[in-house]
Amino acid sequence: QLGVLHHLSFSESKLRVLFVCLTSDLCVTPLGLEGDVDLRFLLVGGELLKVKSSSWKKNRFYKLQEDCTTMWHESHRTFKRNQTFSIDDVDSVRKGRQSEGLQKHTEAHVEDLCFSIIFKGRRRNLDLVAASVEEARQWVNGLEKILSNMKKLNRQQTSEHWIFNCMRKADKNKDNKITLKELKHFLRQINIEVDDMYAEVLFAKCDKSNSGSLEGPEIKHFYDLLIYREEIDVIYGKYATTGEQMSVKNLLNFLLNEQREVASMEDAVRLIERYELDDSAKQKNHMTKDGFLMYLQQEEGSILNPAHKEVFQDMSQPINHYFISSSHNTYLMEDQLKGHSSTEAYIKALMKSCRCVELDCWDGPHGEPIIYHGHTLTSKVLFKDVIKAIKEYAFKTSEYPVILSLENHCTLEQQKLMAQHMISILGSALLTSPLEDQMPTAFPSPQELKGRFIIKGKRLNKLDAVYSNTSPGVEEDCVSEEDEAAETNNSKTDSNGQKSKIKLAKELSDLVIYCKSVHFSGFEHAKDNQAFYEMSSFKESKAVNLAETAVNAFIHHNMTKLSRIYPAGSRTDSSNYDPVPLWNAGCQIVALNFQTPSKEMDLNQGRFRSNGQSGYVLKPDFQRYPGTEFDPVTLTKGPWLKHKNFHVMVISAQQLPKINKDKCKSIVDPLVKVEIYGVPADTCSKETRSIENNGFNPMWNETFQFDIHVPELALVRFLVEDYDSTSQNDLIGQYCLPLTSLQNGYRQVPLLTKHGDVIPSAGLFVHLMLLDSK
Repeated sequence: QLGVLHHLSFSESKLRVLFVCLTSDLCVTPLGLEGDVDLRFLLVGGELLKVKSSSWKKNRFYKLQEDCTTMWHESHRTFKRNQTFSIDDVDSVRKGRQSEGLQKHTEAHVEDLCFSIIFKGRRRNLDLVAASVEEARQWVNGLEKILSNMKKLNRQQTSEHWIFNCMRKADKNKDNKITLKELKHFLRQINIEVDDMYAEVLFAKCDKSNSGSLEGPEIKHFYDLLIYREEIDVIYGKYATTGEQMSVKNLLNFLLNEQREVASMEDAVRLIERYELDDSAKQKNHMTKDGFLMYLQQEEGSILNPAHKEVFQDMSQPINHYFISSSHNTYLMEDQLKGHSSTEAYIKALMKSCRCVELDCWDGPHGEPIIYHGHTLTSKVLFKDVIKAIKEYAFKTSEYPVILSLENHCTLEQQKLMAQHMISILGSALLTSPLEDQMPTAFPSPQELKGRFIIKGKRLNKLDAVYSNTSPGVEEDCVSEEDEAAETNNSKTDSNGQKSKIKLAKELSDLVIYCKSVHFSGFEHAKDNQAFYEMSSFKESKAVNLAETAVNAFIHHNMTKLSRIYPAGSRTDSSNYDPVPLWNAGCQIVALNFQTPSKEMDLNQGRFRSNGQSGYVLKPDFQRYPGTEFDPVTLTKGPWLKHKNFHVMVISAQQLPKINKDKCKSIVDPLVKVEIYGVPADTCSKETRSIENNGFNPMWNETFQFDIHVPELALVRFLVEDYDSTSQNDLIGQYCLPLTSLQNGYRQVPLLTKHGDVIPSAGLFVHLMLLDSK
């Protein structure tokens, strides 16, 4: 009933530290932090001032629990006196008044007492004030050490860590033993449903002392039964042909013939030295089954090519030759009508390597410009606060240029202040003149623009004026409001029905260098009249229509110019459109609502997962060079046609999370979908059967084949769902990557939440083969 658990062979080679800890009264100290002063401080805990608003500031006791992965805090709610949150749910810790809440609701003199716990997903930040500078330091240092330690865990350590914590929770009376009742509770916690008879048989096999409870080596025996993986036995047995252990020659044979890697004997030796746990096997240049499993769970065994985790593409091409990760209405945390505007939204987008953010600028009180979705009930945030946040976080995950897309509705005076804020806050990183000594004819490259901010917006004159000493130097003028706002119902028209014009300050205009916003009047008009730096924004319906009716012209347009696409104004719920047809048409800045978990955001994350997650991905040759006849719909013959057969075997999954955590007996019924996105001929989806009541180690062994025509534009998405016969399936986890970035052979697929965060212990095990079509 548990699939692979009915096999009883297990290794007695070592008692894991995990279970030494379980059978002692000590807490589970993270590796390397034994005796750490800051960690001991967190375990004792203390009072902190919790800040929600200027009027809601209350003392609460916080304490790290003994598992070192859960934070407990008191609550004065009637039905929730004690609350906890998992360290796994924490994204980062910020020292000082670095959150929007603390900046707004506390005074500057408490700067050194403040810190914020930033959560993954949409959960609100936890803003706290310590009693002293030293206590604040210890809280921040202790939490950062635990976070750093957890990030360093390899997949096997993460798995053990997760199982161990579930086991501790199942030990209700904390006697370091497991009864039959506690065993059943534990199995439900790790997402397996078994009938009473099977649980009793499993328990009896482990209870060698017949004491009615498991302890010490008996728990180790149970653990070995639990983690046994039949599929690994089969693979290992196939290649370990020289005896009970895999020789270095056997391992090289596996790397060359199964994994299809370019590998040498030295590479095989390095893997043994790195991942083999048994010293005697290591001395013989052998790899045991444990070492083999350890290798498969590391970066070398991952589906994503390790070389693509770094910047590997040519970054010296003009910037319009790249797809650019882009956000729409970046300031919003939620919907377009009543959603919260926040600097946090910019931080989250930038930390996901977004390289083009949007700022909707309006006149604010006290002469200070603000950012919000005009004529709606969305909250407002100061323009200068947004620029400060962008400056702080723009280049933490990617050093490549960030485009600030301005939608300007401000009066002249506040426009001048916008320019002042950008110049003073962004400093020398702000691009205020072309890089070239003479008038350029093409864009500079991402490499040349590293660490720079580029302003996209209206400009009063041509860029040539920068090089002309005789320029009249216009101080202000009217320009058409042709950007996104002009496409919505909020835009104004004059008495003749013409689009309204806004006055533009020279100080703001002069900051627009390589991204001057202009109206699109057709591809021929753009070819004859637009300079390379003049770019248009297209609402989604217009762009999709062009991608369907004039895709080759669109591709040629994007060879020399930038195009930005944005969602329809009717998407008030911040939903997203399909970005794939626009990437197929060579559009670079395909702006999505980053705040909304969706299939479209999964695809966006997948598109930019390679090339070091730099936010820039080089477009294929056939989308960059003149003369191309590429059409993603008709697919006439050309260099883009590189027929591939893609074979996928979905073998198993490990440690899938429970969907309904509030219901102890709720167990998932997982199924896996494998989806291809790209040109229409390649778009396809196939799925496995569902496995009933097993989220811990479901096994499918189902094979699919896909015919791929244009691999350079194809994305692969793995989707794990909880099957429901009466309603829509629930998402368990997902992972997306470019087809050209995956590795062949037996591979581990990490799983992400709907927000794109890693589910630490969960994964898929697959076999992949991408071969030239005969």
